[in-house]
Amino acid sequence: MTLIRRSLLGAAIAAWALAASAQDKPVDTQALRQQVFAAERAFAKTMADRDLKAFASFVAEDTVWFSGPTPLHGRDAVVAFWKRFFEKPQAPFSWEPDQVEVLDSGTLAHSSGPVRDPEGKVFNRFNTVWRQESPGVWRVVFDRGDTPCDCAAKKP
Repeated sequence: MTLIRRSLLGAAIAAWALAASAQDKPVDTQALRQQVFAAERAFAKTMADRDLKAFASFVAEDTVWFSGPTPLHGRDAVVAFWKRFFEKPQAPFSWEPDQVEVLDSGTLAHSSGPVRDPEGKVFNRFNTVWRQESPGVWRVVFDRGDTPCDCAAKKP
């Protein structure tokens, strides 16, 4: 076996061992939930601050959003569609997370919460899937809003 092949084989074995040991470490999903709560709040603050560039920084390059009649694919399409919401001095709506769950793997999270009009009335509920792209860096990969149900009014 040549020296180069031996070195490559050794590097491959070391990388495999490192990856295997990293998978054995328990994931602190509670800490990750707090990271996602913080990311979602910071994301919502971009709307309040009227900062489209900061908004875009939270959106994954390969994202899919259900913001209009057809799904939006990719950060550029989402930012182009959402630009209209950043043009006026007052934010047309706000949102805040009230639920966050993280996979045991620590790679994906779901956040959800109310969307409010400028007067504070809830008119929608967001559902967002976040991906941890590097330690502590979460970006939106899927987003969808749903009209909230007035389920108590529908009960017989």
